[in-house]
Amino acid sequence: MPYLLIRHKVEDYAKWKPFFDEHGTTRKAEGSKGGYVFRNADDSNEIVMLFEVEDLERIRRFVESEELREAMQRSGVADEPDIYYLDEADRPSA
Repeated sequence: MPYLLIRHKVEDYAKWKPFFDEHGTTRKAEGSKGGYVFRNADDSNEIVMLFEVEDLERIRRFVESEELREAMQRSGVADEPDIYYLDEADRPSA
């Protein structure tokens, strides 16, 4: 199963979250099957997102698109995101 992992900081989580939620339809149309949003326990404006995706190449084109870059800027993303395209290797039981 392919996954997309993104880590970035935002100026203000409360400002960022509505932009993220509104962008859900676009993420789904581009192959996201849903996922998780985590906040750093020591810095609530540092966000880590993990999405299950249909196709890594398709999601890569979306992540690298100007549309997403502009949406991130409008939402208050405050640094360059760390982006990882992942293939599941193992699922330990504990």
